[in-house]
Amino acid sequence: KYSKEETEPLPMFLLMNQVAREHGVGRIDIVENRFIGIKSRGVYETPGGTLLFEALADLEGLVLDREVRRVRDSLANEYARVLYNGLWHSPEFALLDAVRVKSQENVDGVVTMRVFKGQALAVARSSPKSLYDESQSSMDEEGGFVPADSTGFIAINAIRLKASAARK
Repeated sequence: KYSKEETEPLPMFLLMNQVAREHGVGRIDIVENRFIGIKSRGVYETPGGTLLFEALADLEGLVLDREVRRVRDSLANEYARVLYNGLWHSPEFALLDAVRVKSQENVDGVVTMRVFKGQALAVARSSPKSLYDESQSSMDEEGGFVPADSTGFIAINAIRLKASAARK
């Protein structure tokens, strides 16, 4: 139904809002912990934001280095807490936001999304900055991976596992 391509931020967000809303995407009903110490119930709707979030997460899986993503994700709860508490101009926000900005330097590409019955699913993705190399990860052709190199890796990791098993 929708084959329109938008690349400008506001028109893209408005189109995604329309598409996702029509399919029930982006509504949450939660009980949250407020900064002042009380619990409150919140019903939030952000259909376009949810669609963009899912598309971004999928694209990041293609272009972000594993460790960059792990470190960035480890700071996500603190980033959310600082924002939720309204500390936009704090030094901790400046630090956390610098990490977020740095993590996005190579995020560039196209994600095709499918929305249906409250779900937003990435069904295709591409990027000129992709770290995925089919020839490296293929079991059918020789890439940069040398299986013999695994022996040392496995032996080192087995030390901890053997010690743990010996205690039982």
